Amino acid sequence: MKKGELTRRRIVERSAPVFNTKGYAGASMSDLVVVTGLEKGGIYNHFGSKEELALEAFDYATGIMRERLREALEAKEGTLNCLFAVVEVLGTVAEDPPVAGGCPVLNTAVEADDAYPALKERAAGAIDDWLRLVGREVKEGVKGGELSPRVDPRAVASVVVATLEGAVMLSRLHDDPAHMRRAVEHLKNYLRSLGREGA
Repeated sequence: MKKGELTRRRIVERSAPVFNTKGYAGASMSDLVVVTGLEKGGIYNHFGSKEELALEAFDYATGIMRERLREALEAKEGTLNCLFAVVEVLGTVAEDPPVAGGCPVLNTAVEADDAYPALKERAAGAIDDWLRLVGREVKEGVKGGELSPRVDPRAVASVVVATLEGAVMLSRLHDDPAHMRRAVEHLKNYLRSLGREGA
């Protein structure tokens, strides 16, 4: 990796926790100067705008989550084991976020809403990736006979992702990871029930 690429990567790695903790609006260039050790001009030498840096910082944080999911799924066989792995990985975000500040997807989605369309689009893309991942696993389980043929992969994906992101929010608001632990246990029971007759 060239020196410029290394510097750019270092800026992203050090800025990601600032954006994730303070939000896009709350993260000042002064904050970014402090964490990167570069002057404002040095940062702008690598990024055309604060938004460009925020987008790359978001991609960096969600990339860590994507890698955690990939590693967890690598050694798993069977639909339920794969789905449990996804639930467990996403369930760690409250206590072990990819960067300081909690779940970057939830944080960005809440802050961006309509104020920052590019960030909102990135957050929606990350959620869509999770929905597709869960939906694909469920579809494979139905196809392979592990899950009931009446199971709707899109509905299951929606329930799983919405439950986990809601649990992240409750865990952070109340500073109590028990909300996430309950959600993970509930989702595992829910997923187990999809293979039973009458699901």
